[in-house]
Amino acid sequence: MKRILGMVLTLVLLAGVIAGCSNSASSDTGEKSDDVLKVWSFTDELKEPIKTFEEKNGVKVELTIIPIADYPTKLKPVLESGVGAPDVFTGEIAFLKQWIERDYWENLSADPYNADEWSEDYVPYVYDLGKDSEGNVKALSWQTTPGGIYYRRSIAKEVLGTDDPTEVGGMMSSWDKMFEVGDKLKAEGYRLFPDEGSIRWFAKSEDPQPWVNENDELVMTEAKLNYFDQAKKLREKDYTAFAPEWSPSWLASMNGPIAYNGGWDEVDENASGEKTEVFSYALPTWGLHSVLKLNAEDTAGDWAVTTGPSPYFWGGTWLGIYSGSEKKDLAWDFVKMMTHDEEFLTDWAKDTGDLLSYLPVTNKIKGDFSEEFLGGQNNYEFFLEEAKKIEPGIVTEYDQQIDTLLGSKVTEYVDGKLTKEEAIQEFYKAVENAYPNIKTPK
Repeated sequence: MKRILGMVLTLVLLAGVIAGCSNSASSDTGEKSDDVLKVWSFTDELKEPIKTFEEKNGVKVELTIIPIADYPTKLKPVLESGVGAPDVFTGEIAFLKQWIERDYWENLSADPYNADEWSEDYVPYVYDLGKDSEGNVKALSWQTTPGGIYYRRSIAKEVLGTDDPTEVGGMMSSWDKMFEVGDKLKAEGYRLFPDEGSIRWFAKSEDPQPWVNENDELVMTEAKLNYFDQAKKLREKDYTAFAPEWSPSWLASMNGPIAYNGGWDEVDENASGEKTEVFSYALPTWGLHSVLKLNAEDTAGDWAVTTGPSPYFWGGTWLGIYSGSEKKDLAWDFVKMMTHDEEFLTDWAKDTGDLLSYLPVTNKIKGDFSEEFLGGQNNYEFFLEEAKKIEPGIVTEYDQQIDTLLGSKVTEYVDGKLTKEEAIQEFYKAVENAYPNIKTPK
């Protein structure tokens, strides 16, 4: 018996040594082999937060980044089948409303999450957009993305007599005033906007109503009808620089003069033709860090941001827990860190300049921001004020497609390929073809 007991004790001790070695190896890497959290996203903005989460929790997070164009088609099958599905996944505003009405995301209003208790902690439109039609919170976002007009200070001083954001905003506060600014800029060889599409956000938000109402009827507001005429006026008055959004000419125009021949020539300093500079760009919060700073090195410090004819927002990233995840506790820990951890979010905002939606942090830090790229302006306070003006109820699952269809018909009208009435009627037909359930005006 003693020999048997001794052998048992030896085996127990040996097992303990082996287990200790195994645990030691795991702790050396800061990972627990059985705690791998899978996260899918269309953006790399979660890379640094994931490092922080791994260090704090001693776990491994596997991040899969899929280009935005492929993201919905690659994610949907795994969410529906559950095979290879992530524990946490992000959603962009373009498909947010489609996904929260399905069972892809866990209901965060239910126990043990109780996210309804956080309703007062966020910029209202951001929090509301993460709810389904029954009022359940399915996704949360740490950021808010209101837009504005970024403009060149030196050009404003030369042409308008001031570079003060409040005064310049007053000069851009209505369509008539904005076109007056366009006249003054053109007289001095500048262009108001890079292209006609720049004003689409103001046309959409001037009379904020959803594209499709509860009766499945297309809502064509007067502001959206006026978009055709306003875009045409920009072209006819020569207030734009023929630099379509995201094109090489659009990006190059942010860095100074570029050749212009009633349209863009080669994008280099030696291109033939008249040189011109673009005065302003309609971009949201993330446009500063992800667009302007990357493409305007020579003009850094010569920028400011102000209001336009109406407030708007563009984009945003929401995240939630996959309803079929087997690691919901760990997934919730990650979501909480990204959206409700005061220490993390304070550091994140100060390090990146990302405009937070979490009010307990923004209320503490908003007065301390001074953006060198914007000539020392506190863009944080500016955008938080703009975020208060945004109506959350206008977002529908149809927006991305219908916005694209409208933009294409406005372009055909501006280019002289269609009359206004023809363009509007073709837009209605395109909507009916894309969505047979939607009733268009007759």
